[in-house]
Amino acid sequence: MNADVVCHSLKLCKQDPGQPLCHLYAPPKVGLSAAIRKAKSIMKTSKDLKSFTGFSSVCAFPLLANLCEKIKYVMRNKLPFEDLDGDKFSTFPTLRGYHWRGRDCNDKNTTVYPGRRPDNWDVKSDSNCNGIWGVDPKDGIPYEEKFCKGADSQGVVLLGDSAGAHFHIPPEWMTVTQMSAKSFANLPMAFTDELDWPQFSEITGFLNSTIGGWTDSLYLRLRRRNRCNHRDLQNISQNGGSSGNLLYLIKSLARNQLLDNPAIVIYATIGNDVCNGNRDTLAHMTTPKEMLSNVMQALRYLDSHLPNGSHVILTGLVDGRFLWDNLHDRYHPLGQLNRDITYSQIYSFLDCLQVRSLAVAYEPPLYSQPSAEAPLPVPAQVSPCSGWLTANETLRNLTSERALQLSSVLKDIARSEKFANFDIFYMDFPLRRTAEEWHKMGGEPWQLIEPVDGFHPSQIAAALGTRITWQKALHEWPQVLGKENPFNDQIEAIFKDQGGH
Repeated sequence: MNADVVCHSLKLCKQDPGQPLCHLYAPPKVGLSAAIRKAKSIMKTSKDLKSFTGFSSVCAFPLLANLCEKIKYVMRNKLPFEDLDGDKFSTFPTLRGYHWRGRDCNDKNTTVYPGRRPDNWDVKSDSNCNGIWGVDPKDGIPYEEKFCKGADSQGVVLLGDSAGAHFHIPPEWMTVTQMSAKSFANLPMAFTDELDWPQFSEITGFLNSTIGGWTDSLYLRLRRRNRCNHRDLQNISQNGGSSGNLLYLIKSLARNQLLDNPAIVIYATIGNDVCNGNRDTLAHMTTPKEMLSNVMQALRYLDSHLPNGSHVILTGLVDGRFLWDNLHDRYHPLGQLNRDITYSQIYSFLDCLQVRSLAVAYEPPLYSQPSAEAPLPVPAQVSPCSGWLTANETLRNLTSERALQLSSVLKDIARSEKFANFDIFYMDFPLRRTAEEWHKMGGEPWQLIEPVDGFHPSQIAAALGTRITWQKALHEWPQVLGKENPFNDQIEAIFKDQGGH
């Protein structure tokens, strides 16, 4: 008996009817089908195993049912589960709480939240949660007015996908030699953050990484540049995010044109418009015409919600051929002990399975791509991108060709379209540049890819990407970043960490 037999026996692994049985490991000597039949017969006589197979998914287990309902709510609405005043900000970290948006400093007052302009210069209390409030006893001037007036305060918002949300499955969960009770200590947090780690991400990260590498983010750099920007961040991303379903996701944006500061919005759906869960993947990729329509709808929505003086940066799609080129013949964490499973095998296995075989505790699955009208449909395959994660070089090239076409649409929009409340820019996704920088530091290209899924940018790639994006903005669009606040040292001396994050 091996893991494949267990997976099929428990009905966690499924594939299209009539297709050969999906397997990752070498079949048992008696054959995979015979081994599965034997395992199922054993299960029929085992009370414990029989009851286990009676559940259709992990969410059917009584102990997890309540948690699953919370996660389903969050998945549908992309808003904090715990938000007492309904201002879209929370004092709870996960379930779309402050790991995703700046932490609320008063969850009982809907007029108090990160990113708003100060109420009466925050003489009596902190209305924008940046930790700066009160009056300087030396001259009677409110600190917010003294340190932040005319400081070009602004927040950062990410509209993105699983890369922006920073999807990560810890390799110690999959590597036999690293498994221990301690290695799973972060499982509850990861589970309630949808296996995403936005608190360490490239755009909105704010905590020191505990998953390798280091944290560097656009938010942290904006905060260092102007400490009045403290806590003004929103990561509005989802696993499977594309230009189409972003039209639904964008509605969870928290920004008031009259009361709030401007924002830098990063629009970055870097792969899911060419990655989908369909067997005929090319036929289901977003077309340039569809991309133009989707992005323009999103930009018109932003123009009606962002305060004047905001900025939008459109990020091009990635060239995902980098994944196969640098991983296909390397051993996956599942195969490192016996040196028997490569990423090529993992990709084929995922491409074979139906998506429900993941049996994760919430729906939709990790890589689903909801539309604006129906946010929770289910794709057919587990593979996050059958167009790139394949031995078929022609298919990989065609997928990259479409990605380039869609990036050209974004570039044309940035060049030709004008909006009332923000200016707009375009930049290529900096994967190649990131690889060059990492090579200079002595690193290898494969280290820039998440080791378990073999698909997403790693923590190292995220941090290096921040540096590249920041340098581009600093040299080409300095007006986007705002000026450096000359009072930063005084803010730190008086307010220390400004209440933390």
